[in-house]
Amino acid sequence: MKTGLITSDTYQNHNTGEGHPEKIDRVTAVIENFKRLDNKNLIWKKPSNFDHNLLIKTHSSKYIKQVEQSFPESGFSFLDGDTVVSPGSKDATKDAVGSIITAIDGVQNKEFKNAFCAVRPPGHHAEKEKAMGFCIYNNVAVGANYLLEKYKYNKVAIIDFDDHHGNGTQNIFYDNEKVLYISTHQYPYYPGSGSEKEKGKFNNIFNIPLDAGTSANEYLNAYEQVLKKLREFKPEFLLFSAGFDAHIDDPLAQLRLTSEDFYKITKRTLEISKSFCNGNVISILEGGYDLKALQDSSQRHVDALIEFN
Repeated sequence: MKTGLITSDTYQNHNTGEGHPEKIDRVTAVIENFKRLDNKNLIWKKPSNFDHNLLIKTHSSKYIKQVEQSFPESGFSFLDGDTVVSPGSKDATKDAVGSIITAIDGVQNKEFKNAFCAVRPPGHHAEKEKAMGFCIYNNVAVGANYLLEKYKYNKVAIIDFDDHHGNGTQNIFYDNEKVLYISTHQYPYYPGSGSEKEKGKFNNIFNIPLDAGTSANEYLNAYEQVLKKLREFKPEFLLFSAGFDAHIDDPLAQLRLTSEDFYKITKRTLEISKSFCNGNVISILEGGYDLKALQDSSQRHVDALIEFN
């Protein structure tokens, strides 16, 4: 089987303004790179429409209404100090959520073995009732809840290797024993959460804080803890919050991974996933702000997904 690549042209209309790091070029760079490579093992799909009641499993009705009313007819609106929306953000935000729903349905219906969703805006900072850190809806959290509700999975794991802690995902699943959230991240750093003491109501939150300047070898050694936790939990489905800002060239972070390291951690994770979730894996883009590093790292991440088929 092949790997799905879910993306949309609407992301080009999510204008965050001149100088904003979460810019249109991010997904454009990723997608143009995959088009150039023309890998025959990729199945390209656009996100389909979805029942917006799915959002209520992840975000409050009050917050969803606030977001829907925030999109301006022109110019910009701010959901928080650095989370910007413009007229085109409405469709982009909808498609970011729709991408992971489409990916899940594709894996479940055996259209492809696994999938990568190239989306913006990202999602892992968005809490149940708050936008934050460029994130509006928590895309990966909506996906996890969809797996629990629609497909009746009892154990879903989320691995977040973005340089910044996914406070939103942790917030949403803090007291949900069916979801294991694992995060490797620079700490102390934005958004301030992510200490080892934050464990969740059912010991279902596993944070691995890393010092600024952590080398690739140190990171890979620490990642063994991720794999150990996965073996203990034995998820039936695995989701990646795939942020590539832990790359050494990223301007917003100070971890020191290379593009090849993202291949290594993806491959190792997929190898051990065989025994408990049969390779049921979907990845969705989070951060990554150096365009060349983002291109190369996402390519190597997807290479590992393709090789696993």
